[in-house]
Amino acid sequence: MAAKQNITLSVDKHLLKKARVRAAQRGMSVSAMLAGELVRIVESDTTYEQAKSRALARLRAPFHLGGRIADRDSLHDRRHLR
Repeated sequence: MAAKQNITLSVDKHLLKKARVRAAQRGMSVSAMLAGELVRIVESDTTYEQAKSRALARLRAPFHLGGRIADRDSLHDRRHLR
């Protein structure tokens, strides 16, 4: 288990009162509730960054849509339009 570090946090009294109620409803302390939220935020950011990296890698790779590659002459041939 990783070593834990205490932090000091300043919040509005009314916010702290609401946080205590919410934590009690969840059966945990305010400290545990905030620690859990910090974990969720960090993991969410990590997941987003990983997805972003994968998406950018896919954009850099060629993407074949199927079909055949036409040459310039066949693309500019206008005989069939006359």
